[in-house]
Amino acid sequence: MKTLKDLGDLKGKRVLVRADFNVPLDGTTITDDGRIKAALPTIKALREEGAKVILMAHLGRPKGKVVPELSLAPVAARLGELLGIEVPLAEDTYGEDAQAKVAAMNDGDVVLLQNVRYNPEETSKDPEERSAYAKKIAALGEAFVSDGFGVVHRAQGSNYDVAADLPAAAGLLVEKEVKALSRATVEPERPLTVVLGGSKVSDKLGVIENLLDKANRLVIGGGMVYTFLKAKGLEVGTSLLEEDQVETVKGYIDRAEQNGVELVLPTDIVVNPVFPKSDEDIAPEVVAADAIPADKMGLDIGPDSQKLFHDKIVDSKTVVWNGPMGVFEVPAFAAGTKAVAQGLVDATAAGAFTIVGGGDSASAVRNLGFPEDGFSHISTGGGASLEFLEGKELPGLKVLD
Repeated sequence: MKTLKDLGDLKGKRVLVRADFNVPLDGTTITDDGRIKAALPTIKALREEGAKVILMAHLGRPKGKVVPELSLAPVAARLGELLGIEVPLAEDTYGEDAQAKVAAMNDGDVVLLQNVRYNPEETSKDPEERSAYAKKIAALGEAFVSDGFGVVHRAQGSNYDVAADLPAAAGLLVEKEVKALSRATVEPERPLTVVLGGSKVSDKLGVIENLLDKANRLVIGGGMVYTFLKAKGLEVGTSLLEEDQVETVKGYIDRAEQNGVELVLPTDIVVNPVFPKSDEDIAPEVVAADAIPADKMGLDIGPDSQKLFHDKIVDSKTVVWNGPMGVFEVPAFAAGTKAVAQGLVDATAAGAFTIVGGGDSASAVRNLGFPEDGFSHISTGGGASLEFLEGKELPGLKVLD
């Protein structure tokens, strides 16, 4: 994989950078700027070299239409604050305003192009249509840097096709992500513990399939655990259940036993009568994992499981965590996710290499108040990190070879 060094002297050159600025918004307020901060090392390195930095990114799913609520204006403002400079936002991705703003740049300047997904060609399945569109973007630059790890698992115009038209390399963030995830999957220091949560087993099938031959221990929580409990013949009440995956999960349980992989499931569960939509809906109760009432749903792992999961994580040399243990956005059901996060922090302090795998897990550790330097690596790519752990070839990385 080519890196920034392979691009040579960039002084005075226009460098297109695909970043991942798909940040959560409350109106026009960014509620988690972690992805913006993650892009700063590459932006600063290019500015120090005297490059003209032209950033492109997406926000949400406008589906090829101009959706004002998904403008990158809040990102440009926050980026300007973090860099201490003005970051102009072009009104389009490659049109007249983008061309004018790029033409006015001086060495070290930064410009952000408007949401690339305003263009239907960005995510087109037609390679020729995508390629023609990418050439219009490429005309703005003289080199391309891929630094949006959250999109490298997709072949899209601004992260894949543009690389065919310009000298291309990975940015510092993508390089860091690949090194960290490789360390956890290629000859990791053992014991290797993988903690999986989130809502659906079906989202993690490929990861489980791949890691049953690599991990020493699989720790399962979140909404997906109820399909595991059902596969063991237990009552799960009204908890989230993927009935069509029960047989597949039975096979995973058998394979784990055959391969000597320790499969850790919760021993107790925090249940509630309904999924909470207001304070009146919250009436948590702790029950044994094999005694979930038929009329209640599991929304977190219980206190005994919290200690169990924490201790299993601390007894590891490499830990990968993807997916919360419960509905962590509601304080009454956040303790399980906190316990796992604390386990990773304690394991890191004891010398383990720990990865928080993107998406909800990354948001959880920040929203629950954990220090980012308490973990070895917090991935910026939810789907990308999952597919990397599955052992899949990621188009946005392959194009940089």
